[in-house]
Amino acid sequence: MSVFVIAESENKTLKRNAGEVSSYAVALASKLGVNCTAISFNADNADVLGQFGVTQAINIKNAPLHFDANYYASAIVKHVQSLNATHIVLGSSADAKFLAPILAAKLGAAYVPNVVALPTNYDPLTVKHTAFTNKAFAFTQLNSECNIIGVGNNAYGNIESPVACSVENVEISNLVSNLEQVSIEKISGKATIADADVVVSGGRGLKGPENWHLVENLAEVLGAATACSKPVSDMGWRSHDEHVGQTGKPVSTNLYIAIGISGAIQHLAGVNASKIKVVINNDPEAPFFKAADYGVVGDAFEVVPVLTEKLKAFKAQR
Repeated sequence: MSVFVIAESENKTLKRNAGEVSSYAVALASKLGVNCTAISFNADNADVLGQFGVTQAINIKNAPLHFDANYYASAIVKHVQSLNATHIVLGSSADAKFLAPILAAKLGAAYVPNVVALPTNYDPLTVKHTAFTNKAFAFTQLNSECNIIGVGNNAYGNIESPVACSVENVEISNLVSNLEQVSIEKISGKATIADADVVVSGGRGLKGPENWHLVENLAEVLGAATACSKPVSDMGWRSHDEHVGQTGKPVSTNLYIAIGISGAIQHLAGVNASKIKVVINNDPEAPFFKAADYGVVGDAFEVVPVLTEKLKAFKAQR
């Protein structure tokens, strides 16, 4: 009996959420009185997991550099079975939600995504998770011999409990990837929506792509990622990879700032998991104000530049 945590990586470096899922797994293992082991793929810094209490990590050195759910699942199953792991912890990223159902099928395991806290009960194992596009919480019992928990983004947090982490670099020779990576285009030097603590998003209220500097300038000051509403991406003002909402990328950041976004139900459903939501809109009847924690009724072309300058001055004083 043990807890097995899957630490995601990219470009041979652990992703930010690796600390969060490791923190959760270590706490779960402590409650159960069992060991916790991590697995990573092509992570040159797997020993960093020791900051979050992981004492043992397995790093698959010869895995494909691109994400391959079937390859990863086969490698994970081998180690889960060898360690007799009864609990698997991973994140709730797009990759994790692709990978987890495959693992569940291969292991005959139960799987619950978007878990927001440690189990409320351990016999039977009961977890709290978001439901109905983050409008409610549900409590689900997992009754399988092996259970998979998907920790929601920014739901548990990074909890440091430094220990020495022993990393075993492993090469698997009998697994073959069926995917071929042709090309990947990435924006460098900017925070991504998936990893950002803060997201600044713009809508049709900005009137045109020539005014997007308002979003970018504010995001730069905050070290935030930029995003947009569906109409903005549909009109070609911004690329579709920046579209957030129920039909785009879901967002669960610590701070979400919406500029000139009225708050259609599909957009709100995709950002509702964010801890603090701020809206800037000149329409006091905009639906977003009912969902926001803070709201500013005003012209974005006047409010945002002032806010940006105030934040710059505040940061300069620190």
